[in-house]
Amino acid sequence: MTTAPDTLAQRDRAVIVILLISTFVVILNETIMNVALPRLMVDLSVSASTAQWLATAFMLTMATVIPVTGFLLQRLSTRTVFLLAMTLFSVGTGLAALSPGFEPLLLARVVQASGTAIMLPLLITTVLTLVPERTRGAVMGQISIVISVAPAIGPTISGLILQALSWRAMFLFVLPIALLALAYGARTLRNVGTPRRLSLDLLSVPLSALGFGGLVYALSRFGQGGLSDPAVSVPLAVGSVSLALFLWRQLRLTRTGEPLLDLRAFRFPMFSLGVGLMVIAMMALFGAVILLPLYLQNLRGLNTLQTGLLLLPGGLLMGLCAPTVGRLYDRVGPRPLVVPGAVLMALVLLALGRIDTATPVWALLALHLTLSAGMALLFTPVFTSALGPLPPGLYSHGSAILSTLQQVAGAAGTALLVTLMAGRAATLSAQGSAPVAAQVGGLHLAFTVSAVIAAVAVVLSLFLKRAPQPQHASDTNELQSLAQPGD
Repeated sequence: MTTAPDTLAQRDRAVIVILLISTFVVILNETIMNVALPRLMVDLSVSASTAQWLATAFMLTMATVIPVTGFLLQRLSTRTVFLLAMTLFSVGTGLAALSPGFEPLLLARVVQASGTAIMLPLLITTVLTLVPERTRGAVMGQISIVISVAPAIGPTISGLILQALSWRAMFLFVLPIALLALAYGARTLRNVGTPRRLSLDLLSVPLSALGFGGLVYALSRFGQGGLSDPAVSVPLAVGSVSLALFLWRQLRLTRTGEPLLDLRAFRFPMFSLGVGLMVIAMMALFGAVILLPLYLQNLRGLNTLQTGLLLLPGGLLMGLCAPTVGRLYDRVGPRPLVVPGAVLMALVLLALGRIDTATPVWALLALHLTLSAGMALLFTPVFTSALGPLPPGLYSHGSAILSTLQQVAGAAGTALLVTLMAGRAATLSAQGSAPVAAQVGGLHLAFTVSAVIAAVAVVLSLFLKRAPQPQHASDTNELQSLAQPGD
């Protein structure tokens, strides 16, 4: 792992390294479970729809807990938040390894997700607090390594483990790493910033949970039943109403008290643009994240381990590129990096909309590597440009908003693309196409729509720039002055 810039004090580097390692572990855990679902269905005697709850419940918990992190990171000390997050994650991992059945395993995943949801906002907020704006890109590049490499190697590691061992071994693999990170952090991590005495608005918490959780759940089920399914329409309606009430209450609390999620971050144009760009990019990228493995396994006959190995180089390439992209950001700003990244993403997704069962594996690998290079050019500059203009008092809220909307965008992208793929395949089958041809047609439509969404990201990237960080204090009174409409 590369070191932080020379201008960063040694003790500050140590804080960031501890948080980077811990965040890597918890994000690795997110993708390590997906490959094991077929094995769990057999060992625990559950159906596919039931087993899928192990992934759905994790995502729901993330969407529910992340909005609360903006409050936690201001109310509690860095050490307290870190110990809370890693203890929850470690306890959940241990419970998962020992689970005698499906229900205890599901509960363990919820506990794991509660810790995972806190770590990434904690890491981002700490980096924004410690690292000067002029050298922030290089350190944000290290965060991109964590975000890109951990999910990429998760399926490969779980595939290798499942070749010879029980699914419990996946959790036993992660647990000692998590415990070591917890012990090392407990011994060496120092506090960053000063906690504030804030009151928790008890009504905002359930509104946030119902709002974001309802939307994510409805979107995750959309591809299975559509709006006619009560399992989709009811949580979608409840989530929409709750989210509207949550946003209205946050705007009121901005004037009269402390909001759970401070929406004043959207008063900064580059933050709003960066969030929009990240949301659109996440929706488009789920074309590769969700559809490409389906294609490789269902139409090309690859097993989960082979699929993981084929997609692994892309994740590693993102990790290798991220530090260089971060340093380039510090020198040239975001636009020379983000525009080519968005263009590459759109072109690759368009090309994936032309693949079929005869497409050579080397061509698929080349496309995925190119897509990963585009993502590397995109993520670090967008993260840094979006969060950079915020004053210190909004760091935790900005990172929580960005992380929450990433979860919602991922669920929305999955719902849209899977629905399009299934609908097109069903239409082609009804018209007399062979099953394989119908599936290929469905994939073509879904990838093409992903490319169209990515084209919107290309347009938005043209307007992204590095806005100077305002010199405002972080207390509530001075934050009231942040309504300036300009950069």
